[in-house]
Amino acid sequence: MKKNAQYIDKGSFQQDLLGWYHANKRDLPWRKDQDPYKVWVSEIMLQQTKVDTVIPYFYRFIEKFPTIHALAAAEQQDVLKAWEGLGYYSRARNLQNAVKEVVSSYGGEVPRNPDELGALKGVGPYTKGAILSIAYNQPEPAVDGNVMRVFSRVLKVEEDIALQKTKKLFESHVRELIYEDDPSSFNQAVMELGALICTPKSPSCMICPVQIHCSAFKAGIQEDLPVKTKAKKQRIIPYIILLVRNSKNEYIIEKRAENGLLANLWQFLMVPINEIGWDHLENWVYSEYGLKVKIGTKKGKLKHVFSHLIWQLDIYEAATEQEQLPDDRLLFVEKGNLESFPFPVSHQKMMKYLGE
Repeated sequence: MKKNAQYIDKGSFQQDLLGWYHANKRDLPWRKDQDPYKVWVSEIMLQQTKVDTVIPYFYRFIEKFPTIHALAAAEQQDVLKAWEGLGYYSRARNLQNAVKEVVSSYGGEVPRNPDELGALKGVGPYTKGAILSIAYNQPEPAVDGNVMRVFSRVLKVEEDIALQKTKKLFESHVRELIYEDDPSSFNQAVMELGALICTPKSPSCMICPVQIHCSAFKAGIQEDLPVKTKAKKQRIIPYIILLVRNSKNEYIIEKRAENGLLANLWQFLMVPINEIGWDHLENWVYSEYGLKVKIGTKKGKLKHVFSHLIWQLDIYEAATEQEQLPDDRLLFVEKGNLESFPFPVSHQKMMKYLGE
């Protein structure tokens, strides 16, 4: 029989968990107050990104955009530049779009109403629950990977956590177990437990504050949970990258489309070589951009891994004699000014090949 939240000694579980949390919680910058804007920014940054990576970004972002109004009024390119290196740039665009709606519709105050908050761009069930519970102390579940891992073990839930219905199941369990007097600490405590103790591999069960409540530990199957189906194999796409320079020592960069992967970021020219073939590379650049280039020597290669695909990047220097660019996606930029544009991580790594 699968164990449900109702079979736990709720009061004892809450006491053990919260006692541990208050004694051991990390000193994280977004925990210094319950400002809903800062909670929101931190939660968006923490999606698919580790805490240690996020901390310096959070400080810089809040320094640059200290209020909702400041972020709403900012240029998108400045926001993307501040986000540069965190990846998953749609998070930044959605955050700014949602913040603009908060300013226009709610006077700059993050909504306390679950329906209003959940309707904002990029605010899914987890982010909504995190803001409502952490900032506004409402007893709302905030179920992320850490939370599902903890409760899959504590309650011995063997359903596939990749399924939406399983996430709903965990939301109902958290609603049953949440400490209504302090839901902010409760939700953060479960997340902290998952990050520090109840880790994906080799969980530290011997020092776990809720070990006595854990059904998976009692059954000796804690490392078999949670159950999760494997993601599809990543697609591999090879590209030739062209570091095109003119006689003034300016480089050509291209602005990506407004939608899709890495939208509105800047990059060096990318040629989908499997579709084109090496013999037609220069002709393809001319037909695509109206740009005549001469391919030079190979400078290096990189591999960049996304969640769903892998870029294999061969990097070549190239030259052009054109003084005007016929395509409005392109810009000539001096090497020293490139750092003012937001680039994806893979293209930031190419900067070392410039001007060699």
